[in-house]
Amino acid sequence: MLIDLDNLPSDIGLLHQFVREMAGVVENRDGEIERLQSIIKKLQRAQFGRRSERLDADQLALALEDLDSDIARIRESHPAAAKRASKRPSHRKSLPDHLPREDVRIDIDSAVCTGCGGALHAIGESVSEMLDWIPAQLRVIRTVRPKYACRACETVAQAPAPERLIAGGMATPALIAHVLVSKYCDHTPLYRQSQIFARHGVALARSTLAGWVGGACWWLEALHERLCRNVFASDNLFADDTSIPVLDPGRGRTKTGRLWVYAREQRAWSGPEPPAAVYLYAPDRRAERPVSHLQHFKGVLHVDGYAGFEQLTAKGEIVLAACWAHTRRNFYDVSQTTGSPVADEALRRIGMIYAVEAQVRGQSPPYRLATRRSRSQPLVDELHAWLGAQLKRIPGRSTLADAIRYALSRWEGLTRFLHDGRIELDTNPVERAIRPVSLGRKNHLFAGSDAGGERWAILCSLIETAKLNNVEPYAYLADILQRMVDGHPVNRLDELLPWAWKAANPVNR
Repeated sequence: MLIDLDNLPSDIGLLHQFVREMAGVVENRDGEIERLQSIIKKLQRAQFGRRSERLDADQLALALEDLDSDIARIRESHPAAAKRASKRPSHRKSLPDHLPREDVRIDIDSAVCTGCGGALHAIGESVSEMLDWIPAQLRVIRTVRPKYACRACETVAQAPAPERLIAGGMATPALIAHVLVSKYCDHTPLYRQSQIFARHGVALARSTLAGWVGGACWWLEALHERLCRNVFASDNLFADDTSIPVLDPGRGRTKTGRLWVYAREQRAWSGPEPPAAVYLYAPDRRAERPVSHLQHFKGVLHVDGYAGFEQLTAKGEIVLAACWAHTRRNFYDVSQTTGSPVADEALRRIGMIYAVEAQVRGQSPPYRLATRRSRSQPLVDELHAWLGAQLKRIPGRSTLADAIRYALSRWEGLTRFLHDGRIELDTNPVERAIRPVSLGRKNHLFAGSDAGGERWAILCSLIETAKLNNVEPYAYLADILQRMVDGHPVNRLDELLPWAWKAANPVNR
């Protein structure tokens, strides 16, 4: 807006109009400047600092490892202090009972008293325990099938060869389960596993390991489908998606695929169904993907702000519960980038709602609902009125205004927890289910194809559901693969779902 300061109008009305126009321009520019500054600071935090207000599990683990290393270094450089510390009473937990024990007996040289020469007799013993490690070991299992022949008619008799997981393959279900868990649970890419096997003196090409993964998924695909049907038959789920890079050979680079994740988590309200997480691969993020996945689902779906989920409500069989964590995150970003007292106040008010929720976690739905209506309802109503009033006082193009509009536009979904004791405040269960994919994405770099994305989904579903049910993934996969090879009936696949397997194998946890 250009103004000729040497030729200002003398009419007061025109001057007032100019001032109003200038104020509007300044407000818009200030809002745009604040928005751009917010984006810059957000990107700087993402690249150089922490991305949220708390450390995730992996960052915390690294921090603790660094702390332990520092303590060890100090003890080495100050042995006197370390010696004093060793004399202090230890509160270390005892080692798990399920681990095998090997006794090492350290006895005295003679049963004769060194003081008087008399005979010594036992009065007790001192026992201490140390945790040991037995390195992994590769071995060869030789299957011998004797042949017999009839001298009269020359008929040859021999026991049939056992079924193999990979036709003509040399790997047992146990070895293949190790490869699967190493990649999809411990996030060790196949090329690194190939290097590890080479250190053990066995040459296994990455392509060979990839073939094992594909062969195992051929067996596990039906179990994955059964897990999906079980989860989608529930009436209370969490949904989200995350990107995974997929190799696109035709273009010589990677494309962006998606893993759609659906989690069942009822422990917060003592629900009857076991926790589970299913992953489904799709080449894109179109809204038709969740519509297809959830075509038979009826009930409450906890979601983030993705607009595509709105199409799920068309038939009236699915109700969306919005996420307070995403709402809070918007205000947190504004607070960090601008120091806005309004954003800080919004965080404080949302924190009060979460404080009530912490007190009802694990209680029955009726109790949760009654407590929410008596204690959370007034807080929510006050927050709604306060946000509406603040929106009128701040620049409309500011990031703070965006955060407020985000909350108000989803208010119906955000307040559904006040009408159903089973509904959670946020989508944290499915966010936790996505975290392993993020770790794998950093290590695997990309899926080799769309089929690789589908295998990623199958194995993540079984491994993460096993972990949610406190089932050790390696023991689980090794056992069910062996059972399938041995001819486990297809009509009894429910017995191989993680929670059912755990009930039948209580010691393998």
